[in-house]
Amino acid sequence: MIKQALISVSDKTGVLDFARALSALGVSILSTGGTAKLLQDNGVPVTEVADYTGFPEMLDGRVKTLHPKVHGGILARRDFPEHVAKLSEHNIPEIDMVVVNLYPFQQTVAKDDCTLEDAIENIDIGGPTMLRSAAKNHKDVVVVCDPADYGLVLAEMKGTGAAAGPVSYDTKFMLAKKVFAHTAQYDGAITNYLTSLGADKAHATRSSFPQTLNMTVEKVQDMRYGENPHQAAAFYRDLAPAAGSLAAYKQLQGKELSYNNIADADAAWECVKSLGGLGQGAGCVIVKHANPCGVAIGTDALDAYTRALQTDPTSAFGGIIAFNVEVDGKAAEALAKLFVEVLIAPSFTAEALATMSAKQNVRLLQIALGDGQNPYDVKRVGGGLLVQSPDAKNVGLGDLRVVTKKQPTQQQLQDMMFAWRVAKFVKSNAIVFCGNGMTLGVGAGQMSRIDSARIASIKAQNAGLSLAGSAVASDAFFPFRDGLDVVVDAGATCVIHPGGSMRDQEVIDAADERGVVMLYTGTRHFRH
Repeated sequence: MIKQALISVSDKTGVLDFARALSALGVSILSTGGTAKLLQDNGVPVTEVADYTGFPEMLDGRVKTLHPKVHGGILARRDFPEHVAKLSEHNIPEIDMVVVNLYPFQQTVAKDDCTLEDAIENIDIGGPTMLRSAAKNHKDVVVVCDPADYGLVLAEMKGTGAAAGPVSYDTKFMLAKKVFAHTAQYDGAITNYLTSLGADKAHATRSSFPQTLNMTVEKVQDMRYGENPHQAAAFYRDLAPAAGSLAAYKQLQGKELSYNNIADADAAWECVKSLGGLGQGAGCVIVKHANPCGVAIGTDALDAYTRALQTDPTSAFGGIIAFNVEVDGKAAEALAKLFVEVLIAPSFTAEALATMSAKQNVRLLQIALGDGQNPYDVKRVGGGLLVQSPDAKNVGLGDLRVVTKKQPTQQQLQDMMFAWRVAKFVKSNAIVFCGNGMTLGVGAGQMSRIDSARIASIKAQNAGLSLAGSAVASDAFFPFRDGLDVVVDAGATCVIHPGGSMRDQEVIDAADERGVVMLYTGTRHFRH
């Protein structure tokens, strides 16, 4: 039975109603500082911890609950007679519930003007200690660190009638696990911050990559298997996923997502989101094995899809398709004719959902558009991690430099900007032919840039698409003129790439010789 609860929270969301409900169930409440004042001011009976322990808060509030009368009451095992006897000997009542959340350390250090002193004073000591004590003794103590769990706890307590009833062991164990995850994440955030500070006495510098990096993620679901059937896998997401990221998906129908589904869906979703910045209508991206095999913008979802499919209808079979606009009934009718693994969009009309319901195996994911970025891009290697900032840069017109004698037309500029945006999401070495807002040929993942260019032109030929007058994007510079000659021979009249080769002038001279436009972005987009 729950007779006494200790409540001390920084985030006071819902705590007043929770405390009132506990008090109505006959639970005595202990509290500290601002929480105690809030309860007192609103007529909830409460005993200050200082009055309870007979020892005042001290050191500007740094010491409040670090007392045997608090931790003895929390940690004593009710099924150990010697523990119960010791509590009686020292007049220590049992504390049956601990409701605590912590000083806002992460919110504090996220502020641009945060000083080391500000950060240090927002490192909670008593809070984590009480949480860990109660979680350790979860068999006997209910511990709550998340206001979202107040309702669950009250529902179980009220289930027995007017008096405060027991909370089930399963719930207590779930809450305890949540506490240890929370305190681990809290300590990780402190470590990340402190080990990111410079060694100078003022700690004026702060690195984006701390000496010790803690990343906390939570499991969303187990996968049926990994990249291959003999591999086990699970999907984890950040505790606070970036706005508009794949991790925020809502699955509307279809089979369980696989490891490969999620990896490819992320590639498709990130690519289609980037098309919105071009301001040219609806965007559609078709991905197969992590590479876009068809990308287009159109007047609506159906138009964009129809054009994207033209690039490589063979590879699109069994692919992942993403839109940056709502999918309507007409688009769904066309999509239903193709075998699709995953279909992603910000929303689906009722007509589209009705049409796709006949394809029950198709996984429909709804994700709100957003431009948030993951703080880190992480790749696992043997015994360690490679960590980098995300490739969030999108080159604008103002970043471009014309390096050839021939100047681009407005149409060529649009085509090259579109091609460049797509090439960013194609595995290196990447060569992308585009024209009039759609891909015409994509060459991905080859060891030689020349081979990527040849594959891209072959793809276009196989799809019956002309490369005459097309624009080409290369994710990195052309090291020799041979790669340029291949794309020009295929029909390209303008080329966009980063520049920066030792033989840049040789390639520029070749472009002038062939009478094509060449733009430098000054930005490389390797993708491995």
